[in-house]
Amino acid sequence: MATYLEAIRQAIREEMRADADVFVMGEDIGAYGGAFKITEGLLEEFGEGRVIDTPISEAAIVGAAIGAAQMGLKPVCEMQFIDFIAPAFNVIVNFAAKVRYRTGVGAGLVIRGPCGAGVRAGPFHSQNVESYFANVPGLKLVAPATVRDAKGLLKAAIRDPDPVLFFEHKYLYRRLREELEEGEEFLTPLGKARTHRGGTDLTLVTYGAMVHTAQEAAEQLAVEDGAEIEIIDLRTLQPLDSAAILESVKKTGRLLILHEAPRFGGFGGEVAALVCEGAFEWLDAPVRRVAALDTPVPYAAELEEAHLPQVADVVSMARLQLSY
Repeated sequence: MATYLEAIRQAIREEMRADADVFVMGEDIGAYGGAFKITEGLLEEFGEGRVIDTPISEAAIVGAAIGAAQMGLKPVCEMQFIDFIAPAFNVIVNFAAKVRYRTGVGAGLVIRGPCGAGVRAGPFHSQNVESYFANVPGLKLVAPATVRDAKGLLKAAIRDPDPVLFFEHKYLYRRLREELEEGEEFLTPLGKARTHRGGTDLTLVTYGAMVHTAQEAAEQLAVEDGAEIEIIDLRTLQPLDSAAILESVKKTGRLLILHEAPRFGGFGGEVAALVCEGAFEWLDAPVRRVAALDTPVPYAAELEEAHLPQVADVVSMARLQLSY
């Protein structure tokens, strides 16, 4: 049985073994093995030339990675927490995302790191930053919800010729386990959603850790209300599998969107717009969203729980949808 964390390590190790151009870089990823121990053991196997401890400068990490990628290497950059991607924002959106369009030579790098709340890490180590980058053409955004997808999507991301931001939810690192053999070769294609749970009464679109919140809510609704909720796990936000979303909504006639990031300006608004434009005549109820409050993530446990979407919030909103 592998954890979500171990699946990510497997993906990195296997890609490094298969391709000498793949290397990793980031803060404390070498001898220390990374803040969450994802890169533990890689230094011993691959050496300092391919497992590079960097200064505490995210802009320098990504800038160096872009240069390496343009010279044909395949860097995998670790952000110690995804919140710390902010200092690299300029070089990501104004160079990495655009360099292929400007020069014809892409920047095939992965920027990965732990996102999300639920672990009492406070406002500086708990954010979900996907919507910051969703408006930038040239970037791919990945948010795996399962152990198998964590491995398969990361392997696909490393092989992709353009920049990929890979959001790993830290709450899942050691909580999820799944049968997964090291060395088992498979890729999960970017841009393809997954039906996590089939259903006929309501479509619930989500991604990352919220897939599991959605699952709990769906199970409760099935038992207490006899409602069958279809859960679409987006897996990648960019490119977005619009067809999978529209197909499900046309079947169920209702759409509920769930994400952990704050509601205002969140990715759910894009999904809502997509369905209103592409499946309006199939809707039997208004599109609704469940998301975090529009506040920084609190540190105190009870406040963090109040900030984040809970199963009860999803159940309540789904019932509103079903009774419309």
